[in-house]
Amino acid sequence: MSIVNQKVWIMGCGDIGRRVARLYQNEGTKAIGWVRSEESLHKGLEQGIAMRKGDVDRGSYFSIFALDEALVYWFMPPQPTGDTDDRIRRFLKGVDAAPQRVVLISTTGVYGDCDGRWIDETEPLKPVAARAKRRTDAENTVQEWAARFGGEIVILRVPGIYAPDRLPLERLKRGEPVLTEAEAPWTNRIHADDLAMVCKRAMEAAPAGAIYNATDGHPSSMTDYFNQVADYAGLPRPPQISMSEAQAAMSAGMLSYLQESRRIRNDKLLTELNIRLQYPSLTAGLGMLKG
Repeated sequence: MSIVNQKVWIMGCGDIGRRVARLYQNEGTKAIGWVRSEESLHKGLEQGIAMRKGDVDRGSYFSIFALDEALVYWFMPPQPTGDTDDRIRRFLKGVDAAPQRVVLISTTGVYGDCDGRWIDETEPLKPVAARAKRRTDAENTVQEWAARFGGEIVILRVPGIYAPDRLPLERLKRGEPVLTEAEAPWTNRIHADDLAMVCKRAMEAAPAGAIYNATDGHPSSMTDYFNQVADYAGLPRPPQISMSEAQAAMSAGMLSYLQESRRIRNDKLLTELNIRLQYPSLTAGLGMLKG
């Protein structure tokens, strides 16, 4: 898909949005970023992005004319409560058929617990956590919108994201515990720069309606993740505790992550979109960052 003279909107232009915008800037293409906070607004302006500020929760108006035939990246997370993504519902209702194509960031959490099995995009969705249910609703919402208006959508199911400025260093400095290696679930991840590249490639080359697992394809346990980051940063590895001990020592949010284990394939992403990841594993990514 050619992007010459097409409008590019990044809804929820935070860290990943700014990385995507930079890829367009490097090509001489302007992307417009939409944010809710003053902090995000200033960060985008400092990078030279054409920024807009508004709060979709408070009924911000999206011009159908401004978004007519636009390419829209939907990076805005759902609101923090409920089982539906009211933000994307409100947005799509406001713009009707205006965008040409929407690339949606979802989460691999939509698969729920898979007992550590290898899975791909054919795995049935069985979200457990409320945040994953909201993302599942977002997927259903954009699919319904595409069917009604003939717009094109691409869904990227994204796991944990890391980068030099997205590492749990403060948690490690506090010495917060992790599960014993034997009890730790499998987790998946992708480097932020690779995710930005995948988002842009999906916008330009993915078949309409395609769904991809946007992961590096090299999962490891959550405990291994914290150990590798600690080694990279020169910090002590975190203490390990049992699951029974974790019930009293860890937050409800962290415990919810520990209840799900899956290893996620990315074969479809690599082959269909001809993707070559710059950081194909956490070990390679941290090694390149340190080098």
